[in-house]
Amino acid sequence: MIVVTGATGQLGRLVIAALLKTVPAANIVAAVRSPEKAADLAALGVQVRRADYTDAASLDAALQGAEKVLLISSSEIGSRLAQHRAVIDAAKRANVKLLAYTSVLRADSSTLGLAAEHKQTEQAIKDSGVPATILRNGWYHENYTAGLPTAVANGAIVGSAGDGRISSAARSDYAEAAAAVLSGSGHAGKTYELAGDGAYTLSELAAEAARQSGKPVEYRNIPEADYKTALLGFGLPEVIAVLLSDSDAAAAKGALFDDGRQLSALIGRPTTSLSASVETALNKG
Repeated sequence: MIVVTGATGQLGRLVIAALLKTVPAANIVAAVRSPEKAADLAALGVQVRRADYTDAASLDAALQGAEKVLLISSSEIGSRLAQHRAVIDAAKRANVKLLAYTSVLRADSSTLGLAAEHKQTEQAIKDSGVPATILRNGWYHENYTAGLPTAVANGAIVGSAGDGRISSAARSDYAEAAAAVLSGSGHAGKTYELAGDGAYTLSELAAEAARQSGKPVEYRNIPEADYKTALLGFGLPEVIAVLLSDSDAAAAKGALFDDGRQLSALIGRPTTSLSASVETALNKG
């Protein structure tokens, strides 16, 4: 039995879809906070169980009979460590054979502000003694491409990443990597640094958006504090504005660059190109 937590989230749904290519639906559990949001997964034959990171009893029920578990990191920044520990403890009680965790690129040395909770979670997993695989996910293409229709309309991408190179990949690439670990063997005890095959600057992203849209798009680099203010002006919550502006500033110093190509090796194909993701985003927009 393979249990995927946070299964109705953007990454979780893609992991379930990837697993269904090789694993019988009846052997997959979608562990979710709101089961009613997983009706489509249940219709596919996937087991749906309630699992709240803040409710230990629900986690024990969700992980009953689990052989492998994917702990998708919580989105509640600042509360994640306690929530993750609850899942780790439940996995230990369930005697799971493998706990996979979605961390962040080079969590042990990253300058990203969001890396701290990931580093702490990795240590908690190690301390638990549960056999584990750490999936250190780099940036998603979608972190930038989701805003491209607006950027094209305004003629500019705004950020504070300078000339930092970003080795992102599509969210679906990371989902396939997680599915490969969950459905395969020999991954226990390993840590994977996962990132895209190629890298780009935000100026190059702007140029690609301009090429595909046929409209002028430039990259405007501004100080981190100004970028945070701009994000708040767009209506983003304070915690997200801080996260994004901090991440851009860290990217300027190389925090989002990696050329190890462990992601493409794990999924057995090249990672999705930036141009393909730009095309998808502009067509949606």
